[in-house]
Amino acid sequence: MSVEVSTLSNGLRVATDRIDTVETASLGAWVGVGTRHEPAAVNGVAHMLEHMAFKGTKRRSAYAIAEEIEAVGGHMNAYTSRENTAFYARTLAEDVPLAVDIIGDILQSSTFDQEELQRERAVVLQEIGQAADTPDDVIFDYFQETAYPSQALGRPVLGTSEIVGSFQRDTLRDYMANHYGAENMVVAASGKVEHRQFVDLVEAHFGGLSAGTSLEEEKADYRGGEYREKRDLEQVHFLLGFHSVDYHDPDYYAGLVMSTLFGGGMSSRLFQEIREKRGLVYSIYSFASAYSDDGVFGVYAGTGEAQAAEMVPVICEEVLKLCESVSDEEVARAAAQLKASILMSRESSSARCEQLAQQLLVYGRPVTSAEIVERISSIDGAQVVALARRMIASAPTVATIGPIAGVASIDEIGNRLG
Repeated sequence: MSVEVSTLSNGLRVATDRIDTVETASLGAWVGVGTRHEPAAVNGVAHMLEHMAFKGTKRRSAYAIAEEIEAVGGHMNAYTSRENTAFYARTLAEDVPLAVDIIGDILQSSTFDQEELQRERAVVLQEIGQAADTPDDVIFDYFQETAYPSQALGRPVLGTSEIVGSFQRDTLRDYMANHYGAENMVVAASGKVEHRQFVDLVEAHFGGLSAGTSLEEEKADYRGGEYREKRDLEQVHFLLGFHSVDYHDPDYYAGLVMSTLFGGGMSSRLFQEIREKRGLVYSIYSFASAYSDDGVFGVYAGTGEAQAAEMVPVICEEVLKLCESVSDEEVARAAAQLKASILMSRESSSARCEQLAQQLLVYGRPVTSAEIVERISSIDGAQVVALARRMIASAPTVATIGPIAGVASIDEIGNRLG
């Protein structure tokens, strides 16, 4: 196995996955903090901090950060999710020290300059506006808020315009100081890297980071419910979901197989029945979203106003069929899709780096591809059916945007599924 993991004296985990056939490396810092770790009053601060980390440090201006990495042909980026935040780069192997230096610098010495904050606040407000104008994007925020009402897990990653507009330097500084501790962070690399050398680099640039304090995480409490918004759109955007499994649940891999065979590709049940046979939609798919202590399973569909009334009952019928039987052929096909995706991702240093970091944050250890493939291969139809029945026993979550007059209400949907 090419993976090695070390832990620095401050608790920071350092992991590498060496690939001998490339001349580049992907690396980054993954922090186990995201939207669900924000108090309601500062919703969006994790995402804003991700933006502001690139806007200047004690040693580098915002321009210098971009210039230095691009001067060697590398690139850097970041993202925020509900449970973690990542800052990552890809460079030639000889430029790994520079990338580690820059990432260490922005995560420990950002100045959060007030003028930069004003400019970047405007950028994030535009991002929020753009998301609101994209119904097939924002509907997932409404779905999440309806599934987890009045909870951090249900709030939008971007935050709201009102709250983001109120952020000050101290808001960001305090959040980073309280949440970006070494014990809650993983620095990982994949590609042409030597473990001991990489550990020494990380020690030099992150060794002074404090261990941090234990983060308080509000326990997820799935509720379900309905969100309906009438908009003057060409399409109805529809989401139906249920309570499902977390990363640690014994049925986690059964959930992946279920989502794949139900709505994960052109051969899936939803695609074949609702798009191919009936022509009711252009886009339809299912998804399984797992968190550290909870999860949701859902179906998204986009359809015309005239087709919406027919589409929703058919989706409900397919959910009920999923609770009745699943063939060995379907399971085998879904498992093959998942296994191929996993093994194909092994050809990307960026994917391998991210997978390694996420595994350490979620499970506390690396998980080999062979172990994942074995778990997927062990799933049978009975497990998928049992999970589907367990899932449908929960209260549904429904979110609808567009010309929604013909879309069934949650009570009607509940009656069909009952």
